Amino acid sequence: MKIKVSLIITLLFALQITIAQEQPFFKSYDWETTPSYKVDANTTEEMLALKEKTVTEFYFLDKDLIEFYLEHKVLWLNSDDAIEEFNKIYLPFSARAELQINKARVITPEGKIINLDKSKILTAEDEETGRKYKYYALEGITKGSFIEYMYVVKRPPSYTGKKFYIQDSYPIEKVEFDLFSPSNLLFKFKSFNNLKKVEKDTLTTLKQHYKLHVSKVEKLEDEYQAAYNASRAFIVYKMDKNTAGNGADIITYNNVSQNLYASYYPEYSSKTNGLIKDFIKELTLPENADNEAIIRKLDFYIKTTVYSQDVYNEELQDLDNILTKKVANETGIIKLYIAILRTLNVKHELVLTSDRKEIKFDTNFEATNFLTNFLLYFPKYKKYLSPNASGTRYGFPMPYLTDNYGLFIKEVVIGDYKSAVGKIKYIEPVKVAETVDVMKVNISFNKDNLTENNIHFDRAFSGYYAMNIQPFMHLIQGEDKDELIEGIMESITKDLEFTSKKMVNDDSELFGIKPLQFIVDFTTEAFVEKAGRKYLFKLGDLIGQQIQMYQEKERVLPLEEQFHRSYYRTLTLNIPEGYKITNLDDININNSYTKEGKELFSFKSFYKLEGNKLKITADEHYRENIVPVNVYEQYRTVINSAADFNKIVLLLEPK
Repeated sequence: MKIKVSLIITLLFALQITIAQEQPFFKSYDWETTPSYKVDANTTEEMLALKEKTVTEFYFLDKDLIEFYLEHKVLWLNSDDAIEEFNKIYLPFSARAELQINKARVITPEGKIINLDKSKILTAEDEETGRKYKYYALEGITKGSFIEYMYVVKRPPSYTGKKFYIQDSYPIEKVEFDLFSPSNLLFKFKSFNNLKKVEKDTLTTLKQHYKLHVSKVEKLEDEYQAAYNASRAFIVYKMDKNTAGNGADIITYNNVSQNLYASYYPEYSSKTNGLIKDFIKELTLPENADNEAIIRKLDFYIKTTVYSQDVYNEELQDLDNILTKKVANETGIIKLYIAILRTLNVKHELVLTSDRKEIKFDTNFEATNFLTNFLLYFPKYKKYLSPNASGTRYGFPMPYLTDNYGLFIKEVVIGDYKSAVGKIKYIEPVKVAETVDVMKVNISFNKDNLTENNIHFDRAFSGYYAMNIQPFMHLIQGEDKDELIEGIMESITKDLEFTSKKMVNDDSELFGIKPLQFIVDFTTEAFVEKAGRKYLFKLGDLIGQQIQMYQEKERVLPLEEQFHRSYYRTLTLNIPEGYKITNLDDININNSYTKEGKELFSFKSFYKLEGNKLKITADEHYRENIVPVNVYEQYRTVINSAADFNKIVLLLEPK
C-alpha cells in the first residue's frame, strides 16, 4: 500500500518566477526519422532492447511545479512469446496526467516502417477498479521486427522517493536515465545491486542535470522463489534540498514520523470518544483480559465486521464515520486500530516498511518508497499485526514484511506534551516454533487382506500453516467442515473410506493460541501392492507429495522464503504377524546445513523397531528465510530430502 505523506517543504517553490529556465528537454528531443537498427546475426536471444531512454524533468509552469516524463524504447522481438507480450504497450494515463507526445512504429526485418495509426491508441477500463488506461495496439509485427515507441506525459510531480529499474529479463544495449530540475531543487540518488552511481552534469548551468548512462546491461532472469524485483539493478531518487529556501533536508523520516503522528494520533472530540467507547463495548472483552487477549479480540473483530475498501475517500478515513458505519479504507482502518488501542492503553508502535521481495528497506537512504506497508508492533510481546491484510491475524503479519527493517513510530507523552519519535529497527521474523505442521500416523494391516490398511491420522497446523483456515472457521459450517477434512486428506490419497473424522480447536478465535487439528480414521488400499509373497508398503506417500527442486542452470539469485517453519512427523507401522521389513535402512536420511553453530536447515528421518512396532520419525526445519547463492545447494539438498522420503517404499517379506 502506497502511503500519502504530507510533508511541509519550506519555501520549496520560492523564487520560481525569477529562476531562469530553459525549455523542457522533450521539446528538442525526437526519434530518428530513418532508423537503421541492427542486431548481431548470431544472437540467440528471443528479444533485446537497443535503447531504453527515460527522462524525467521537474519544471515550473505557471507558478506550479510539474513533471514531464519521457520514455523512448527500441525493442527487437524474435519469438512469438515476445511478440505477444509487446504487441500492446500500456501508457501511464490517469485523470491527473496529460499526454504531450504519443507515437509508436514497427520496423520490419526488411526495413519497412509501419507508423501507428492514431485509431490504434485505445482506451480500456479495469472492471474491478474502474481505472482507465491507454495502450498502443501494434500490428504488422513479425519475428525479427523492431518496435519503437515514445511518449511524454505531464503529471503532478513525484519526488519523495522513486524507484527506476536499469535491468530487465532481456539484454539492453543502452540505458539512459536523465533527471532535470530547476537550479534551486537538488536531488539525491542511490544505486543498488552493483550499479554504478548517478552522475551530476556540471556543464549544465540553467538547470540541474543528473544522469546514469549504462551500456550492455546483462539480462537477469527470474528464478524459483527469488526476490526478482529487489535483485534487479535499480536506482532510488528523491528531492533533497531547496537552495532558495532554508537549505534543510526535504525528505526525512523525522518529518514523516511527525506528519503521520499528527494524522493517526489526533486529540479526539467528546463525540468521537463516545463512539470509541461504544465500539469497545461491542468487543465484549472478558473481565480482567490481559493486553494480548485485547489485541487478539480487536484484530479479529475489526477484520470480521469492518468492511475495508482500497479506494481514496475522505469519508472512509473519517473516524466518526467508520465507528458508525463500519466501512473504511486502508487509512481509516489504521486510525480505527490506533484509536481503540490508545483508549485501552495498549502500548504499540506504528511501523512502516517495504515488501522485501520488491525492495529491501534501506537503513541509510530516507525515501518514501521504502515506506509502502503498515504494521502495528506491540513491544511487550514483540509481535506484529498487519492491519490492512484481512487474511492475517495478530502475531502473524504479512510474512514478506518481516525479516526486514522498518521505521518504528512511537508516541511519546510527557505531561501534556505529546509527540512522536521515529527509529529504524529490524523486524524479526516469526519464530520457527510458531509455525508448525505436526503429523502423527498409526498404520495397521487387515490380517485377512494385507493390501488394506486401517489408519489413524492426526495432523495439527499452527501459525502461518493454519492462517488460511482457522481464522475463518466461523464461516465454515455443516457439510463444509466435512469437505474441508476431505480436502486435507486428498493431499494424501483420494482412495479411502472414512470411519471417523473430526476437527479440534475449530474456533476462529483460537488462532495463534491452539493449533487446528484434524483427526481421521480410515481404511484404504492405496499404500500397499502385492508382489508374489511379498508386499510393498508406500511409506513416503503418507506425508503427501513434496516439492522437488531441480536446477539445470547455476543459481544466480538468492532464494527468498516467506517464513520460518517446522514439520514433525511420527509414523507408527504395526508390522503384520509373520512378516519382516528388509530395507529399513532406506528410512535413514540426514541432511542439514549449519552456520556458526546454528542448524539453519535440516531433514532427518530415522526409525526404532520394537517387536513388530516400527516407529519412524521424519522432522524438517527451516530457520532462515533468505538463502544466499553460496548456500543454495545445501538448502536444495534439504528440500529434496523430503521428496526422497516421499519415494520410500518398504518391502515386507515373510519371515
